[in-house]
Amino acid sequence: MHGGAFQHPSKLAQHAVDYLREFVDAQDHLRVLDPIHAPAHQTLQHPPGSFFKLNFDGACFDGGASSGYGAVIRNDKGEVMAAIVVRGGAVRDSEEVEVMACRKALEFAIDAGFTKIILEVNNAMVLKMISQAQLDLSRLGLIYEDIWCLAAGFMSFSSNCVRCNTNSVAHALARFARLIDNEIIWLEEDPPPMADELYLDASFLI
Repeated sequence: MHGGAFQHPSKLAQHAVDYLREFVDAQDHLRVLDPIHAPAHQTLQHPPGSFFKLNFDGACFDGGASSGYGAVIRNDKGEVMAAIVVRGGAVRDSEEVEVMACRKALEFAIDAGFTKIILEVNNAMVLKMISQAQLDLSRLGLIYEDIWCLAAGFMSFSSNCVRCNTNSVAHALARFARLIDNEIIWLEEDPPPMADELYLDASFLI
């Protein structure tokens, strides 16, 4: 039975697949946050001195058949120093897309010549894995090891957890990846597709 009427088994299976796909897509918008220590709305803060703030995010499309990664690097004045959007391959879940986005962001920061980075992560579980730097035998273990090696290559590196509202530009970049075939890089200029998000961010910067 489905919808009060008998259905062919093949149709019921398709309904189940459709519901599962909707569930998986919904998970992309969920983030694991600390409800005690994270305020309802965080104010964007400039990185101190000669440090640069690196925000990143990932998105998956078509039920995980493809993905997108976005990252933005800002200076101590809140100005965009570099940004990237990349179209990626298939992913299994939201943790995988987030970890892949993190690795791509760190690779980009190194290639662009930044040596003092404050990495902002909006997924507490991913932040914990990045921070503990311990042997991980899970299917994502090798990617986490890559992240640890990349982090060790910076002159100074730290990471902290932030709410999604402070990561709007990186999130929009990741979603924009759906419209491109490979990657786009901006150096010392605001990414035109993210004009609205950058304007909104500017109103919260201190």
